[in-house]
Amino acid sequence: MNAPGTGARAPLAAGASDGAWLLVFACWLVATAATLGALFFSEVMELAPCVLCWYQRVAMFPLVALLPMGLFPFDRRVVRYAAPLVLAGWGISVFQVLLVAGVIPEAIRPCTRGVPCSEVQIEWLGFVNIPLLSFLAFTTMAALLAAAHIRSPR
Repeated sequence: MNAPGTGARAPLAAGASDGAWLLVFACWLVATAATLGALFFSEVMELAPCVLCWYQRVAMFPLVALLPMGLFPFDRRVVRYAAPLVLAGWGISVFQVLLVAGVIPEAIRPCTRGVPCSEVQIEWLGFVNIPLLSFLAFTTMAALLAAAHIRSPR
């Protein structure tokens, strides 16, 4: 035990943060897979990203470096640092999914140059496209971070 007033943190009890650690680690896996997927689509398949895709990348890519910083050793505050990026990316992905679905009119014109934001470049199984994959990644990460926040010791 640390002396009171020294500012040092007491180590967490074994197993107290294991569940939260695994959830943050899973979040990192999702962010890494999404980042590698985005790079594969643009660099290997040579699909140019639209403006909204770029904004989502700005929210996703830093998570690959940020989340491991809170894992070794586990720091429950990593959820607080990662959540704004995840929520910003999630909001943009919701907007783009609705734009592609035709719920939001094209007249709003978020992408005035380059690739249109409502253009579907890849479609699997008749409905899975890149904006939907991004939405699913950000939704999964938001759920994992929320669960990690709940499970982490106070």
